[in-house]
Amino acid sequence: MSLIEDAARRLEELRRAGVELPDEALASPKTARAGSDTPLPEAVVAAMESKRTESGLLGPRAIHADGAIAANRTSARSPVREAHLNFEKLRMLGFVTPDFPQSQMADEFRVIKRPVIRNAVGKGDERVKHGNLVMVTSALPGEGKTFTSINLAMSIAMEYDSRVLLVDGDVAHPSMPSMLGTPHAPGLLDVLTSDDIDVADALVKTNVERLTLLPAGSRQRRSTELLASEQMAGLLRELSSRYADRIIVFDSPPLLATTEARVLAAQMGQIIMVVAAGATTHHAVQQALATVENCDIVLMLLNKASRTDVGTYYGYYGYEGTG
Repeated sequence: MSLIEDAARRLEELRRAGVELPDEALASPKTARAGSDTPLPEAVVAAMESKRTESGLLGPRAIHADGAIAANRTSARSPVREAHLNFEKLRMLGFVTPDFPQSQMADEFRVIKRPVIRNAVGKGDERVKHGNLVMVTSALPGEGKTFTSINLAMSIAMEYDSRVLLVDGDVAHPSMPSMLGTPHAPGLLDVLTSDDIDVADALVKTNVERLTLLPAGSRQRRSTELLASEQMAGLLRELSSRYADRIIVFDSPPLLATTEARVLAAQMGQIIMVVAAGATTHHAVQQALATVENCDIVLMLLNKASRTDVGTYYGYYGYEGTG
């Protein structure tokens, strides 16, 4: 079909849909010729495509890498949101901060982050699928997974060549707004439930140059179930490819508290399981590990350990296993 015939066909579609077009677009494309006041077919087609989008008719559709066709997102971007992290307050709470890099906590997380970065950028023995998706979880609540998530993200962001996206994925009990002073919404749940909100609209920049946040978002009636949805799986694939230059640290619900965390784990390239020293039972740890056995990279982090000498890596030990 020629360009002129295509333009005529599209004009007829718009007339039937009741869309009002400017007079110049209504001129017959067949009479268009160079040097006349009537627009050339290319201009007519462009004008019609603009009207199709403005009128709510189907315009160009985004096709994700997995082949799914997504509805159009709103083209107008929301203003960039920013959060100013209070380094002094965070440091008093035990967090790593870029203005005080020579601390015991900073040294601990230098050890912890090294294998995570290596796996994320493909410098290990074998390239890890979705290696830049890092889930931080625990067997039970209260073991320090959010504390670990924030410190890990902050430490990685202090690298010269690493960028981090920290996702507040514990949507039933989001704690990053209170810890970091970030807005609640829009966030993860809003991206999952609204076609009008793109991931970029929900991101929050921080005064840590290489650290960006994605809040949990507006409370939903079935928030945790959304984490196990196909929308969530698609979003994780999108994050992994769209932000391939970033390590995405995902603060997850505890593995034994919700089944959704186990579904999430299957989508991740790396899992860090936090274990509270002297509190979590061996049986609970075994149960939690059994739920993530399909993930190739599992790192275990012993938190709240009493020994903090260099020989024990400040209470940290690592385990990488397959299955």
